[in-house]
Amino acid sequence: MIRKARMIVDKEYKIDEVDDKLFGSFIEHLGRAVYTGIYQPDHPMADEEGFRKDVIELVKELKVPIVRYPGGNFVSNYFWEDGVGPKESRNPRLDLAWTTIEPNLFGLNEFMSWAKKAGTEVMMAVNLGTRGVADACNLLEYCNIDANSYYSNMRKAHGYEKPYGIKYWCLGNEMDGPWQVGAKTAKEYGRLAEETAKAMKMIDPSIKLVSCGSSFKDMPTFPEWEAITLEHTYDYVDYISLHQYYGNRGNDTADYLAMSVDMEQFIETVIAASDYVKAKKRSRKKLMLSFDEWNVWYHSNDADNQIKERKPWSVAPPLLEDIYNFEDALLVGLMLITLLKHADRVKMACLAQLVNVIAPIMTDEKGGAWRQTIFYPFLHASSYGRGIALHPVIQSTKHDTSNHEDVSDVEVVAVYNPEYEEVTIFAVNRNIEHDVNFTSELRGFKNYEVLEYIVMENDDMKAVNTLSSQNVKPESKTEYSFDDGIFTTDMKKCSWNVIRLGLKK
Repeated sequence: MIRKARMIVDKEYKIDEVDDKLFGSFIEHLGRAVYTGIYQPDHPMADEEGFRKDVIELVKELKVPIVRYPGGNFVSNYFWEDGVGPKESRNPRLDLAWTTIEPNLFGLNEFMSWAKKAGTEVMMAVNLGTRGVADACNLLEYCNIDANSYYSNMRKAHGYEKPYGIKYWCLGNEMDGPWQVGAKTAKEYGRLAEETAKAMKMIDPSIKLVSCGSSFKDMPTFPEWEAITLEHTYDYVDYISLHQYYGNRGNDTADYLAMSVDMEQFIETVIAASDYVKAKKRSRKKLMLSFDEWNVWYHSNDADNQIKERKPWSVAPPLLEDIYNFEDALLVGLMLITLLKHADRVKMACLAQLVNVIAPIMTDEKGGAWRQTIFYPFLHASSYGRGIALHPVIQSTKHDTSNHEDVSDVEVVAVYNPEYEEVTIFAVNRNIEHDVNFTSELRGFKNYEVLEYIVMENDDMKAVNTLSSQNVKPESKTEYSFDDGIFTTDMKKCSWNVIRLGLKK
């Protein structure tokens, strides 16, 4: 059987404009994300504030528009006041989320300075686990208010005269999870988040708020959690969050590469739950989605358990340091395509995380920084996936896996950038046995030509990158034809493909 996929790219088949914040990321006080990740004063590449310049350059390469901070599970027992003011007067605390010590040598003001140097916006999270309305309001006042008031004056006394004007705020993190310090029932969280949101918007009506959704798709309370909590928060928030991680624990590559189907179902169910509350409230507001934790996470699980048992209450141990392989990069590409296909409702997303902790960027404490395999699909999507997402009209041969039926061989989406008169097709051939003859017909794009055909492929699904060796990286290919608006190529099995087309000059 010849495997085929045929796609139509039509300028009029619009999903919606892709929000730049779809390509956000996440820094939590966890493992080596902060200490020896973005911040290492004794490193040869550190600047005058202790920030690693090699990491900043890689973050800039990824064009990350927004970074969520400071957690994650960490935020549910975080006292933000510990991380501001003179460093010599800051006290270390137990971090209950990860059984470590937080030295508080890096806090809110340092992160805001780092974000400015990295060219990214900040999405701040408030502690609704062990704290509540008052502390969230105090933090907002410290960050955003220019007045003769207690916390505004505190910021000024710390040397930061102008407010930061942080626009995006998460109302806690994964509050349905029993692993969370201060976990809540749906009704408990809904009431607390509602009152916190109301108070925060009294202080700064311009902010945008994210209500906690279920911690992941297989939570026993999903999607009832969404329906109950949004009954309380719907009128006051702008987004509801989604979190999801995948892993190939059974070493079943074919089924692993079908897991983006589950991600798509997750998104569609959250949309349905949100729209149910909208209908019930007779509201005119359409709630958007913030997929503010997503990635592959499983390689480091055993090592993490051993570290927690052997070295509890240590500072910045190497936790969650997944070393990603080629098949992980393919799944990350599939997840990015899924996000783009839902650009009408998913308006923010955060690859979790950014540095060292389940991250596209890794650092050596005494050496350099390098790009993991998953760095590249994220780079391509962030660089060429901004514009207007177009409906992927496609017919593809299909296959079954151990847990999924009728999985399309090729998963694909296109994004049109009217500013540069370019259209980019992102595609993954996730068939592990067969190449696929792929054709794409462009409609409404006269006088276009192929600018570049980028492919990432590898015979070894377990190939990884290291500081000294980039075994998995993209390359430009010329094995294609483009005649009369039709692009044709034999898309290699297990491959990430980026087809860039632009108006002839």
